[in-house]
Amino acid sequence: MVQEEDIYTQDGTIDINKKPAIKEKTGTWKACRFILVTEGCERLAYYGMGTNLVNYLKIRMNQGNVAAANNVTNWSGTCYFTPLLGAFLADSYLGRYWTIIYFSIVYVVGMALLSLTAFVPGLTPVCTADICHPNRFQTAMSFVALYLIALGTGGIKPCVSSFGADQFDDNDEKEKKHKASFFNWFYLSINVGALIASSILVWIQMNVGWSWGFGIPAIAMAIAVVFFLFGSKLYRLQKPGGSPLTRIAQVLVASLKKSKVVVPVDSSLLYETADIESSIQGSRKLLHTDEFRFLDKAAVEIEGDHAKQAANPWRLCTVTQVEELKSILRVLPIWASGILFCTVYNQMNTMFVLQGDTMDQHIGPNFKIPAASLSLFDTLSVIFWAPVYDRVIIPYARKFTGNERGFTHLQRMGIGLVISIFAMVVAGVLEVVRLDYVKRHNYYDLEAVPMSVFWQVPQYFLVGCAEVFTFIGQLEFFYDQAPDAMRSLCSALSLLTNALGNYLSTLLVTIVTHVTTRNGSLGWIPDNLNRGHLDYFYWLVAILSLINFFIYLWIAKWYQYKKVAVQPQ
Repeated sequence: MVQEEDIYTQDGTIDINKKPAIKEKTGTWKACRFILVTEGCERLAYYGMGTNLVNYLKIRMNQGNVAAANNVTNWSGTCYFTPLLGAFLADSYLGRYWTIIYFSIVYVVGMALLSLTAFVPGLTPVCTADICHPNRFQTAMSFVALYLIALGTGGIKPCVSSFGADQFDDNDEKEKKHKASFFNWFYLSINVGALIASSILVWIQMNVGWSWGFGIPAIAMAIAVVFFLFGSKLYRLQKPGGSPLTRIAQVLVASLKKSKVVVPVDSSLLYETADIESSIQGSRKLLHTDEFRFLDKAAVEIEGDHAKQAANPWRLCTVTQVEELKSILRVLPIWASGILFCTVYNQMNTMFVLQGDTMDQHIGPNFKIPAASLSLFDTLSVIFWAPVYDRVIIPYARKFTGNERGFTHLQRMGIGLVISIFAMVVAGVLEVVRLDYVKRHNYYDLEAVPMSVFWQVPQYFLVGCAEVFTFIGQLEFFYDQAPDAMRSLCSALSLLTNALGNYLSTLLVTIVTHVTTRNGSLGWIPDNLNRGHLDYFYWLVAILSLINFFIYLWIAKWYQYKKVAVQPQ
């Protein structure tokens, strides 16, 4: 028995041949290197196409600032909404490995189609005197390609980080210590791909052409799929645990049926299986908590709960099943507080780019850097702050907090929220200075104000710093606090904040445009930003972020972390 424990993983994972995973031959960093390279290539493809999408819609699709910005945020939001579908399929039926494979194929098809719309005659708009004239078919094909990509990424985003974390056995203390490091390396791989995309690929799109600018990301995505497949023999796979939605529904139905039943004070009297393992495949047992006591009614045994000696799951649920739902309910307020942070984050792809388009983008007399390329400073910020956080901030903070991680997940995310507020303030101050420069020199109709675009670097750098605290904190928090059999779904929930952040940004822009253009006014965000007040929009987002932070503090004080039952050795 001891020898078996030394040979096989103890978390129920299997290998690609559906046999128990052997520790020495599967998982850990030898498997994660394939996952990290895959993620780097996939993010290069995504950001290589998405970072400069607002300019593609303006130039090739002949859309105005507001229309282009809203289309980008709507599409980007959808990319973070489709993970709910991918996560459900992964947790319920397919498992994370096969979900990644199937959705990657859709992703590659979408990338290939978008590339074709950039250079195939008939699919490419006719352009005269730097003005393009797309017809309905060409516009439709571009958006079909974009939303195929949105569907494809829905199966990858919620699964890759969790699939990588699955390569480390939670029941092996030595392997478990590497899991936190994996999330840092995972986020670094994302930003290495983003760095190449926001620098080299954006420059290619603006100076060489959109055919090469979209073709290279398509090739990168194909490489990502091939490289992922190469590591198949090394992967550890978690078995899908059945539909989490069904289990949630069973708890709700059972608790409603027993609405008049009194929950015993002694939680040991609540129903739980006698086995060491949970009745839910791929999940450890969870200890009872005192919150949401009404749901405990589903675990109170009464006459008629058993049919042929087996418990009827629509009348009687285990404590672990009830605690699954409680875990989801506890993380929802934390999840909601991340929406406005994502609204700030997504300004990099819209308002930051439009602001940069009005500034001097030259480096020397001949070289011109696209405004969208400045997002590379966000990436450089992440690459700088991630190891600094791991090697410097955590050891220093540990001396004061006594926490092994330096900060708790909630503290880490809260610090990121504060930094994001400063990012908006800095962006607003820059716009005030820029508009004052325009006013003093009467540059209202000048396409590019003689003010270096590199004044935007601080706001990008602050957003990158905020990401290291909030986004990596979210990755760890949702994986750690999710029920074992719902980890993909909780990853999708964390990604959904980005979708809602995009939609909130669209809503804010729409409302601001509607309100500020009354009575013939140009509004805060006209096509000519020199005659607008983009700074007012930044102040609005900063104030909303400050209110959101105070709400987050109240939620974090209330939150209780998940309690997992310790299995006897």
